[in-house]
Amino acid sequence: MSVTGVLADLVELGGAGLEIVDLGPHAPVLEHRPGMVTIGVGRSGRLPTRGLEAFDMLLCDDPAAPAPWVGLAPDLLTGALAAVERQVQAQPTAATVAAQVLRLTLSLGFDEALILESLAYSMLLASRGFKAWRKATPPRQRQEPDASRVLIEATPEAVRLTLNRPWSHNAFDARMRDELAAALEFALHHPDQPPVVLAGAGPSFSAGGDLDEFGAAADVGAAHLIRSLRSPVRLLHALGPRVTVKAHGACIGAGIELAAAAASLVAMPGARFHLPEVTMGLIPGAGGTASIPRRIGRHRAAYMAISGQPILPDMALAWGLVNRVETAP
Repeated sequence: MSVTGVLADLVELGGAGLEIVDLGPHAPVLEHRPGMVTIGVGRSGRLPTRGLEAFDMLLCDDPAAPAPWVGLAPDLLTGALAAVERQVQAQPTAATVAAQVLRLTLSLGFDEALILESLAYSMLLASRGFKAWRKATPPRQRQEPDASRVLIEATPEAVRLTLNRPWSHNAFDARMRDELAAALEFALHHPDQPPVVLAGAGPSFSAGGDLDEFGAAADVGAAHLIRSLRSPVRLLHALGPRVTVKAHGACIGAGIELAAAAASLVAMPGARFHLPEVTMGLIPGAGGTASIPRRIGRHRAAYMAISGQPILPDMALAWGLVNRVETAP
């Protein structure tokens, strides 16, 4: 069965796919359909401020629009809507699950939101959409240096952690996850409670999860438990105001999901933030559905996750995805 066929079958069940609603000054009262990704669109006029909870995304043609709107230049709005529509048509299950998870995440505590995300992610590993992506993108076998994935420098002034897989733009593999979790545990329970700084070696902070490991777990239930028990994003969040992440270059998937959990996120001008998981038939699985909405709200987080469009530093700063942009290393 094709992905288009899956979408058609879901529609037959009583409502799935994408719904785009043009809004005037007042948002209409919508019938709740849990399988539908719903976008509210504002054009050339006063934007409604009430009745917006029924929408998963809110797009408009005013680049200065306040939260929860995604404000785009008028000539970019039509293209952005078309991009979202293509994503939903190509991966209807993943797009819908992303919207469903994001509707719930802010009503949960941070740790509970991580559990919800992991359950949904594990389920999608068995989905037709992910299996189709994995078949079209087979994993590669590579030889790599046997180097520590995370470097630790502990001084009286700070604990400095550096992601250390620069040859792969710090792609986040299981070994890096485990080493980072251990390093963050060390920092969290340090008797002096020093500041913690997390950065990345090489050209990027992190290009996200190692694609060659996606779907490698033989037991998706066990994989869920591993994500729950060995979660760097949970530890970053637990460090509270002690932790700063310095992000540069590619901050893709896990590279922004982790960073967004820090109390302070500093970006370099060339940084770019991107959530590509829905294109693979998945949702963000490194904590992004918990960390990112707590910075920018669920509507803008849904735009990032479902559209797959990159966010550059100026927009990231305006939205609150980053705390500041530094002009020099």
